[in-house]
Amino acid sequence: MVEKSDHAGLWPSLYDPFRHFGAKLADWLNPATEASGNDAAYDISMELPGVSDEDIELIVEDGVVTIRGEKKTHEEKKGDTWYFSERQYGAFRRSFRLPEDADGAKASAAMKDGVLHVTVPKKALEKRDTSRRIEISRS
Repeated sequence: MVEKSDHAGLWPSLYDPFRHFGAKLADWLNPATEASGNDAAYDISMELPGVSDEDIELIVEDGVVTIRGEKKTHEEKKGDTWYFSERQYGAFRRSFRLPEDADGAKASAAMKDGVLHVTVPKKALEKRDTSRRIEISRS
């Protein structure tokens, strides 16, 4: 005989298909992004076709680069016997934690062919003396 509590594990919840819907929707609205680095700098590239510079906010704070913006694209085509309209609207926000050697104060950005490029130069890390002798005082 199977107890009632065992049935709960066999039947999926009615809400299971929607459990991760919010995250999937956010991923769909977020622009495609690539992050890379070389010896001199880190580069974050984000596809933003049709998004104007005025609709993008770029902030570097506490070692985190945050890119916010809003897609407001609208395409409309008309013919003699047909009509087509495609719209994409929605806000997006992406944040990237910078590595310790990134110099966020010198970050720069440029938009080219619908792709935003954020460049964060690397800085030389201070060498820290990790060992030292500590004398014990006598009381």
